[in-house]
Amino acid sequence: MFPSRLVLLFLVFSGTWAAAETKPSVQYDVVVYGGVPCGIAASIAAAREGASVVLIEPTKHVGGLNTSGLNTAESEHMLKWTFGGIALEFYQRMGQIYGTNQPEYFFESHVAEQAFLDLLKAANVPVRYGVYVVSADREGKRVRRITLSDGTVISGKTFIDASYEGDLMALADVSYTFGRESTADYGEDGAGIRFEPTTRKAATVDERGQLLPGISGWAKDYQPGAAHPGVMNYNWRLTFTQVKDKLVPIPAPQHYDQARYRLLENWLKEKASRNEPVVLKDILDLYPRRNGHIEVNNKQVAVISIGDFGAQFKYPDAGPAERQQIIAEHTDYTLGLLHFLANDPSVPEKLRAEMRSYGLHKDEFTDNGNWPYQLYVREARRMRAATVVTQKDVIEDRRKPDSIAVGSHFIDSHHVQRLAASPTEFVNEGRLWRVGYAYQIPYRALTPKPEECENLLVPGAASYTHVAYCTLRLESTWMMVGHAAGVAASMSAQSDKSVQSVDLPSLQNKLRTQGQIIDFLPAQPEQFEHGKHEKQF
Repeated sequence: MFPSRLVLLFLVFSGTWAAAETKPSVQYDVVVYGGVPCGIAASIAAAREGASVVLIEPTKHVGGLNTSGLNTAESEHMLKWTFGGIALEFYQRMGQIYGTNQPEYFFESHVAEQAFLDLLKAANVPVRYGVYVVSADREGKRVRRITLSDGTVISGKTFIDASYEGDLMALADVSYTFGRESTADYGEDGAGIRFEPTTRKAATVDERGQLLPGISGWAKDYQPGAAHPGVMNYNWRLTFTQVKDKLVPIPAPQHYDQARYRLLENWLKEKASRNEPVVLKDILDLYPRRNGHIEVNNKQVAVISIGDFGAQFKYPDAGPAERQQIIAEHTDYTLGLLHFLANDPSVPEKLRAEMRSYGLHKDEFTDNGNWPYQLYVREARRMRAATVVTQKDVIEDRRKPDSIAVGSHFIDSHHVQRLAASPTEFVNEGRLWRVGYAYQIPYRALTPKPEECENLLVPGAASYTHVAYCTLRLESTWMMVGHAAGVAASMSAQSDKSVQSVDLPSLQNKLRTQGQIIDFLPAQPEQFEHGKHEKQF
């Protein structure tokens, strides 16, 4: 129904891909893969340093989640003094568009896209749309060229993988992982399997005793703190409205199966049996935005929401066909859930009517059926460099000599899966929500092991544990590390030194001059005041 993000068509790891006719090589100083906010900042920063740059984006739109429904800087869970550099320029640029002449941290997707395009144009960054990487050719420890899906060969001195998925990193044979480490691996008490404190009442098995759809297994088979390959759940970050002249009816699902929502049906019955009313905000997070926009997200504290728990397990390392199936599954699940809430007789009429009052916003994603371009891939691959940022680094040992940005977001992981505690109870698993601290992001987390690759930087799928990555995986923070990666890549390309050998004091001085925050600032708070926020798990 909806045009899919072209990244779905990746045939990177598939033996069935038939290469397009190879075209003559095009040479750049810095090649940036992924037109998400991280990659946009990286390409702008490198271009401003005088490097020849190309930005490669598999879809027809730059901006990643910021132009696909995620319309916040997440500044409500961050220390604003840490915002600087190109990230801050982006929010200031939206203030200029809105006419407020101040940074705007809540916005609309199409305005974010305009701001990104303005910044790219001002920096003279060319963007290659609708092509994706299919191979990376190395000579020794250096990537020399990549081949794109249209047959174009792009040669570069230095490469940056800014993508959510880390596909260029993987093709370059750089070590990576995905999923969750155990508590023992790095001494992290937030690591591994994590059960929500409260089980929920609802029948979890069908008439034959089989687990209902959406339940991954039995809780008794999982050990708290154990490693697990699953990443946090994904969802579509939709844009709703209730403004009649802006409202586009939500399409009916193409593959609707009411049985997929039996667990929700059973939970609603339990609530009704106790005379406990349910409203839509108990199931969906609905954030009011400008001009009648309502940002829709998976609700962390909801027992069931638009996060398709378990469906994301194979995505990080999947081949193209499987990724396409996974994203289609998320679309089917989401449209089916909204259809169920609006129409199923088991749903209280008041809740059905509330659901029917919403539609998609006609001003967003106008060339894509008003559906976002990008599934919310919160976490996929993570590089394994010589340095790995851990929970201790973001809470205790927060000062680093090679700082290139300052992070501060909460440790925030959505649930990973749903497990049956008994035939009549279930429990969600994977949630993390802990107060944020200012911490310095080390340059070493962006550089591969020197014996693996000397001219690749990975600011997106950086070298973090799952727990620590929960503080990095924000578009605003990714822009900060992207900015640093762009400057470092330019320095590497122009000096012909490895990315690991870039002169660190020079890099840091450049970043400071460019307004990037890399130091702790006097008289600024280093810890977020947690009292107004949700209970920690």
